[in-house]
Amino acid sequence: MTDGSVAATDSAVLARQTRERRWPPAVPLTIVTALVLCAALAPVLAPHSPVEGSLGERLAPPIGLEGAKPGHLLGTDRHGRDTLSRLLYGARISLAVSVVGITLTGAAGSLVGLLAGFFGGWTDTLLMRLADISLSLPGILIAVLLSVVFEPSFTNVIIVVVFLLWPSYARLTRGETLGLKQQEFVALARIADCSSPRIMFRHIVPNLAPSILVLATLHVGYVIVLEAALSFLGVGIPPPTPSWGVMVADGRGLIEQAWWVSILPGIAILVTVLSLNILGDWVRDRLDPKLRQV
Repeated sequence: MTDGSVAATDSAVLARQTRERRWPPAVPLTIVTALVLCAALAPVLAPHSPVEGSLGERLAPPIGLEGAKPGHLLGTDRHGRDTLSRLLYGARISLAVSVVGITLTGAAGSLVGLLAGFFGGWTDTLLMRLADISLSLPGILIAVLLSVVFEPSFTNVIIVVVFLLWPSYARLTRGETLGLKQQEFVALARIADCSSPRIMFRHIVPNLAPSILVLATLHVGYVIVLEAALSFLGVGIPPPTPSWGVMVADGRGLIEQAWWVSILPGIAILVTVLSLNILGDWVRDRLDPKLRQV
């Protein structure tokens, strides 16, 4: 094969890879879109109440298995509650925790990193040592302490999410800010007598947005798993509120007798997190300046 043919082949492969990265992967995007729609329309789509059940229909298997009950497509749990309805409402909890938690975390962590990187000196040292302390403390222990002082709640889960993730945003924005404040547009803004807050929020923050968005996208799946783990341990969303983690915990002693109680929400967590991670990788490929240059 000639050098020209090899070059043409390499160009074709590169062009195909570029086209593949241009559009989001279809299957994960479809799954995530369906998840969002199911969560938003849960009151309409759910055939039964997610918290009320009938003991006469407890542990009914999914349709197609022996002993299935009409009207319960995915079976029921040990309290006779419809599994499908609880899955739909559980998606609302997972998405709510992700959106609220990541929004607060991104705002707080990015502000800390922006201040540390822009002002430097003792401000940088103090804020980064706080980030190191936060990283050294286990999030599960914080959740347990909160559940002892207060009752398990949605607020406790948000506090744990913020506590665990804000150092990641702080370190990212600090590193980016250290480079951006040396750029010419910042020097010109100083010459124009712009104040420090104006330089930070008018000139630096817009350049930080793509990196922050990429990190937030990659954290969605992590937050869903974290919420499920906290709920599974009994320090997250309190029952009978439908949460995927609570559903897995409810069925952990019934695997041999009623496998669907735990397996179905476990599959929902697996598929959702995998799809979100794939979409997060695609967003990173599209928005990360370093990858775009490559």
